[in-house]
Parts: sequence; structure tokens; C-alpha cells
Amino acid sequence: MRTDLIRRTALTVAGVAATAGGIAGPALAAQATPAERAASVQAERRPAGERQLDVRYEAQPNFYYCGPAAARNALSVQGKNIDVDTMAKEMGTTEDGTNSINDITPVLNKETGKPDAYRSVEIRTHKADDKQTDTLRADIVRTVDNGRAVVANIAGTTTDTDGVTHSFEGGHYISVVGYRDNGHTVKIADSANPDQASYWITVDHLADWIATRGYATS
Repeated sequence: MRTDLIRRTALTVAGVAATAGGIAGPALAAQATPAERAASVQAERRPAGERQLDVRYEAQPNFYYCGPAAARNALSVQGKNIDVDTMAKEMGTTEDGTNSINDITPVLNKETGKPDAYRSVEIRTHKADDKQTDTLRADIVRTVDNGRAVVANIAGTTTDTDGVTHSFEGGHYISVVGYRDNGHTVKIADSANPDQASYWITVDHLADWIATRGYATS
């Protein structure tokens, strides 16, 4: 897998708006858009500090399709089922892998149906600092709360919360499909091995795993 750094990064800050109403509640609800009503129901059903998305998991069909497979698994939480061969062509995936997260983000946007649904964020350093880790945690929580998964380009070795080691020295792509402890622990969907299709790791470990590479987030 290539270890090319991301070429461009667009950082944005998303605001969160909340409304509350006692007696006026039913009137406000009646005026709300379908998207706003859906978001309200989604928030009510979500346990405080924790959220997991439903993934229709598929393992990657070969050693170099981790990028398309991670994107496919990420998009499956939106109810989408896109062929990995089609996405591989759009991403320019070869036997060397998928060049960078910047090749995956446009495909996520296309399949989500919004040109700005996802953006690429890089962690340029060899080890994530506190600010980068906090940004990653906030990005994951916001993206998952919006019903979408994060796709991350990682490299190296890390250990999950069960003490299992996951090593991808040549590079790999994974999906982040949930969080708990307010985002301090995150759930991974990993296409590499169906026997380890999902696992939890700390966001600190994930940030260091992404270091020198990047991730696609809402």
C-alpha cells in the first residue's frame, strides 16, 4: 500500500443548534422539516455518549481493495450497496492500493448524494498530538450522530480494547462506525479479516494509527 501523504486538507467547524419547547413543542414539531423531525427522533433514541451504526459488512475480495471495501462498508450504514469494483475504478485503485484518502472522499460524496457530505482531514505528524486527537474524536461523534461512518487511512500496529493486535505496516483503510464513552472509544469495521470484522479501540490509538495519513469525515 502506498504511503503518500494527503495533498490537501479542508478543515471546517460544524455548529450544533438545539431547540426546546414546553407547551409550544407540538406546534414547533408540526413546522419542522422531515429531516429535522428525523434528527429529533434519532437523538431521542440514542443513548447518552454512545452510538453504533448498522453495518452490512463485507470483507475485501483481495489484498489491495481495502479502500473500496472500507468505503462500501461505510456507505452501507446509509442503506447503500455499491459494487466495490465500480468504486475501485473511481478511486484509481491498483495492486498498489488506493493512493490517499483524497481519492476516497469524492466517491463518498458522490454516493451520499451531497458534494460536501464528506471532507478529508490529515494528521501530518508521525504521532497525533492532543489537539489532533480531540479533533478526530469530535469528527467521529458528529459524523456518526449524522448517521454516517468515517473512513480512515491507517498504517502501523495498534491494540484494541480486548488486547488484540492489528498490524498493517504497508497501510490499510478502515471504517469507524460507532463510539462510546463520548467518543473516547470507537468501533472499527475492518474489511481485512471477517474473523475480526469489528473491534473497539481508543481514539488515542486510532489517531496515532492515522498519523502521517488521513480520514474522511462529515
